[in-house]
Amino acid sequence: MANEAAIPNVLTIAGVDPSGGAGVLADVKAIGALGAYACAVVAALTAQNTREVTGVLAIPAEFVRRQIDTLFADVRIDAVKIGMVGEAPVIRAVADALARWKPPHVVLDPVMVAKSGDALLAKEAVGALVEALVPRATVLTPNLPEAGTLLGERAPDNLKEMRRAAERLRERMTHAGSRWVVLKGGHLPGGDATDVLTDGDRMVELASRRIDTANTHGTGCTLSAAIAALLPKAPDVPAAVRAAKDYLSAAIAAAGQLDVGHGHGPVHHFHALWPE
Repeated sequence: MANEAAIPNVLTIAGVDPSGGAGVLADVKAIGALGAYACAVVAALTAQNTREVTGVLAIPAEFVRRQIDTLFADVRIDAVKIGMVGEAPVIRAVADALARWKPPHVVLDPVMVAKSGDALLAKEAVGALVEALVPRATVLTPNLPEAGTLLGERAPDNLKEMRRAAERLRERMTHAGSRWVVLKGGHLPGGDATDVLTDGDRMVELASRRIDTANTHGTGCTLSAAIAALLPKAPDVPAAVRAAKDYLSAAIAAAGQLDVGHGHGPVHHFHALWPE
């Protein structure tokens, strides 16, 4: 783990969104904006813009493994964020690498569907994700449809069901040490978006006002990357999640300053650093 004086090195393992709103490019922006040094391993390529995904190309699993091993052999990695991993062989390669290198923090965002509704995870890969990667995560950040898929049931549709789903997901995480589920409630109706955090003993609810905007492309990627960036120096996981949510809310609120595409636009990762 990084000492208190060191700038954290944070690795994102994810796919490439050419529009820059999601995936590796969004992760690198969020990590850098929050004061950490970003490293990246590309697990998939997409042909994508703010409106649609027209193609997905997986990176060979062996090359994904080589990227990770080569990086860890030289660079101290203080936290890892995992996003789009696409196919079962890639998922297993990432899980094997994590078992070898044992990074102190692993934030898993189980990316399955793009904001446009296009699939980003092969159906046959869901089982590998549940069996190989979920147990190795220290923080799991699904939205409600993803939680339903991971549990093999319908998505939670109220706060009571969210609490129960978060507890059940937490039971599937076997990583030694602190383990948390951050179940995102953005799909629930209403003016507030409430997320549920649990480590099996504590249950924390974080509510924030819903911002009326179409610029929500990459919000899940950005939140999980922000958590990974903040974990190495945060006093605990809830503190990192609260700070990450505050960062994301401000990035969404400032997204109107950007003019990117004609669909779901990206959030403004550098809202605190760039002049309006």
